[in-house]
Amino acid sequence: MAAQAKLDGTDEQEADGILSVIIAARNEEAYIGPCLQSLLDQDDSAGTVEVILAANACTDRTVDVAAAYRPGFDARGWSLVIVDVPRAGKVNALNAGDSAAKGNELVFLDADVRLDSGVLGQIRLALATSAPRYATGTLNVAPAKTWITRRYARFWTRLPFVQGGAVGAGLFAVNRAGRGRWGEFPDIISDDTYVRLLFTPDERIEVPARYHWPMVEGFANLVKVRRRQDAGVREIHRLYPDMPAREGKARVTRTRLARLFLTMPVSFLVYAGVHVAVRLRGDSKEWNRGR
Repeated sequence: MAAQAKLDGTDEQEADGILSVIIAARNEEAYIGPCLQSLLDQDDSAGTVEVILAANACTDRTVDVAAAYRPGFDARGWSLVIVDVPRAGKVNALNAGDSAAKGNELVFLDADVRLDSGVLGQIRLALATSAPRYATGTLNVAPAKTWITRRYARFWTRLPFVQGGAVGAGLFAVNRAGRGRWGEFPDIISDDTYVRLLFTPDERIEVPARYHWPMVEGFANLVKVRRRQDAGVREIHRLYPDMPAREGKARVTRTRLARLFLTMPVSFLVYAGVHVAVRLRGDSKEWNRGR
């Protein structure tokens, strides 16, 4: 398995200037508050931060909830900018937020993710180089409420894709040299996969600080989101056939599956059940929350 680059032992030096956090949010009133609070709780190594919330065709109180956090950002000498994106579509929101960002480092964050206090500072340090770099935190799947999602997550977190590090689901970041690898975000399903595969494994860094990423609850929702996720991977293979070679992670072998089955048979069967159900339904480009 090709190892991801690590924070320790690199030649990055701490950077000055602004770090931009871009959040594309659509109807996230139940999630945006804890997400913004976790940004406010970052330690001093985060430096100067601007948060750009691209509110994408929201019909709930996402903007009102977010605006209530502005005094907290002002108190830290940071900024919270809310950009109204009237046309629906996550890609529209990503491009609007990205265009407004001034930072040397660009962090793309899902609205339902929470960060431990050292994440932004460690990402800033990891990206403080003139060479193109991609960084993310150490992924932790947030505790699920439903039994079936807990079982699914237990199996998923032991797959080689996750175990290999630098997954970037819900949180990925690049420096300006890395951002030069693409223009606008393309109109595709899996923006995080697209960006990750613009970088080789040696250019991708997983910092030790954790971020907490929720999975959707229940079998039907897992099938819906997994179907979209699989469609996104197929789309990358079709539109950018050279990209998958940069994945640099081991595949799931029959031996590995057999070992996982013996270790966690119930979780294996739940995961397999979702996999089979996905094959029985069509593709979707809906913006579904979770993974």
